[in-house]
Parts: sequence; structure tokens; C-alpha cells
Amino acid sequence: MPADLLATPDLLRSVFRLHAAGVAVITARGEAGPVGFTATSLTSVSAEPPLLSFGVGTGSSSWPAIAAADHVGVHILGEHQQELAATFARSGADRFGPPTLWREGPEGVPVLDGVVAWLVGRVVARVPAGDHRIVLAEVVHGDSSGTGRPLLYHQGRFQRLGD
Repeated sequence: MPADLLATPDLLRSVFRLHAAGVAVITARGEAGPVGFTATSLTSVSAEPPLLSFGVGTGSSSWPAIAAADHVGVHILGEHQQELAATFARSGADRFGPPTLWREGPEGVPVLDGVVAWLVGRVVARVPAGDHRIVLAEVVHGDSSGTGRPLLYHQGRFQRLGD
């Protein structure tokens, strides 16, 4: 087998750059204040009970708060929120400072304003997966009444949904 076809981290990254994914921001209440990060690994797991999952790197600045949190927030971003997605993806950014608009939501979880939809989930498991953890959460609150089209991530860039 040619070396360029063997499984490597670069191969995985290059393949998943071709996979368009919705963009979410995951939030939690931390000891030093709210934390959050941009995620494209959000997955619906089960309808009964309502479960979702997402991945988080154990080296990320948000991991300690996510590791200790009883509840997390999940926000589906709209195509008008590219800058918000970039802020939550940027290391060292003041993610909850202006111009980010947010409030304390159910279970004390930070809830972002202006999103297409949001959920609050009770963390039921954190599963080791390489240098990440897969977090499973049971949905306990949410709102899907936002408007707009979802933001996508493809080829290393935030993109709008085509018709």
C-alpha cells in the first residue's frame, strides 16, 4: 500500500475537510466564569431519551469546565454568525465579552442570543476517545424558534448553505 494512503492524522483531517458539517457552539459554566468552543462534531444520538453527543479535546481551555459540568449548552449557529463561530474557535479570545450577546439560561448554563436553536443537556457520560472525550448529554431544555439558515463548515472555512 502506498504511504500516502496509510491512515495518519493528516489523512483524517483532509477527508473531513470534504465533509460539510453544521456549526455549533458548546457552552458551560466554569468556576472562573463561562466557557465555550466551536464544534462541528455535534450528533443526535437518541430520541428516547433525547441524547446528543459532541467531541472536545482534552487539551482545550474549555475541557476542565466541561469535565466538571453537570449541564452544557448546545447552540446551532446561523449563517449570519460566522464571526461568532470564529470567536469561539480562536484560542485566547474573550469569547463572552462584547460583542457576544448571552444570558444565564436553564441550569445556569450560558445561552447565546440570536442562534437558530439552543439546547441544554445534562451530562450523562464522558467517553475517552484518543486525545478527546465524547460527551453524551440528555436534553432537558431547549428552544428551536430562532430564524435563519444554518452555518456550515467545509474546506476549513465557515460557509453558507447553497440552494
